[in-house]
Order: sequence, then C-alpha cells, then structure tokens
Amino acid sequence: MSEVFALNDITVAFDRHTVLQRSLRDAVSGWFARKPNAVLRALDGVSLVVREGESVGLVGRNGAGKSTLMRVLARVIHPQSGTVTIDRSKRLAALLELGIGFHPELTGRENCFLAGALLGLSRREVRARLPLIVEFSELADFIDEPVKTYSSGMFARLAFALATEIEPQVLLIDEVLGVGDQFFVLKCIARMQRLMRGGATTVIVSHSLDFLVAQCSRLVWLEHGRVRLDGEPKEVAAAYRGSA
Repeated sequence: MSEVFALNDITVAFDRHTVLQRSLRDAVSGWFARKPNAVLRALDGVSLVVREGESVGLVGRNGAGKSTLMRVLARVIHPQSGTVTIDRSKRLAALLELGIGFHPELTGRENCFLAGALLGLSRREVRARLPLIVEFSELADFIDEPVKTYSSGMFARLAFALATEIEPQVLLIDEVLGVGDQFFVLKCIARMQRLMRGGATTVIVSHSLDFLVAQCSRLVWLEHGRVRLDGEPKEVAAAYRGSA
C-alpha cells in the first residue's frame, strides 16, 4: 500500500506562556517572569506512517498531542523540525473543530459553497450535492440561517454531512462525533464505515476506546507528545487501559 502520510521525527513546540495565559494579569506577570526556552513540546520526535486504506485511531490523555498531530496531517500546523510527506493527490476532508472554516455571518447553504470551493469543487458540483448534504444533516429548516445561530450539534451535523458527501479519499476526524444525539451519531458511523469499505484512509481521535477498537485497523497511543505504542487495536487499548 502507498503512503498517504509519512512523518519523520517531527517536533511541534508552543510558547508555554501563550498556551497558559488566561487573563491580562497572567500576561503581565508572565512577561516579567518569562524564561528563555519556556516552550511546551506538543509533539516531540514523532515518526508515523499512515498507508492508503488504513483506519488509524489516536488515543492518549488530554495534552498528549493528538489534536496537534491531526493539525499537522491537515497541514494547519507546520512542525519546527522533522519532515512531513503527504500524498496531495488525495481529496482530504478534515473535521478538526466544530465550525472550523465556516463564516459565521454566512448561511449554512452559503458556507457549503464556500467550503466546497476550498475543497476544489465547482459551484455546479456543490449544487448537485447540496440536497443530499441538507438531507443527511437534517437541517432543511435552518440551512438558510446564519451559522452563527447554530448550536454545536447543528455545526457537527452540517460539517460532517458536507465533509463526507464529497466522497473524500482521506478523512480526519477529531472528536466531532461527541456532539449531537445518538441517532445522528449512528448515522455518521454508518457513513464512515461505508467510506472505509470504499478504501478511504481514515485517522480518528476519540476518547472512546471501544469505538476506536471497533472501527480502526490500528491504534497509536500518544503520551507527552511521543508515540508510546503503535499496533493492533485490542493490544494497544489493553495497554492504555492498564496504564491508568
């Protein structure tokens, strides 16, 4: 199988003060107390290969580096060191954060055209898919309302319906299935399974180990920005549970 993602010894670091500041007082005190090299290594020497057709689940505690890694795969973040090779010939859909890429003042319909253009679709292609997007999202009564009025569940419905209706060859999903009612989540899982059976390469972040074991062909356990274990889902899940 060909490689869709190949990461070699990548490091992503953030200014610890920027990450931790929560108020003006924190900012001022942090400025005077700032130390050189006060950095937080979100990813620290990570090497990882994801091959065509694989379904890879990322597990780890909060702050382990899962979301940062997903943003590297989506080309939202560029590492400070190491190399990232991505097969750019594949159509990629990334669901990294609810509403990411949506313009709050535009309607759901207008955002579909905007997002479709960013994904390389023509207006004709988006127009042809729009009825199916609206039907799947169950937002017919709200599709012409500004998305700033949407609830988190409505964001999730529209984002997932849009991203998966374009038949992506690569799908990145970061926890968005944790929002919404159970019936809609089951609809999303069924669609993901169809895409996987069709050969889509999938990388998923979820705190539900049972879900990842059931859906993925491989799990990667991240801890403190490093890959601690990479392998068969049941084995990685058992080791992760045993570390608690």
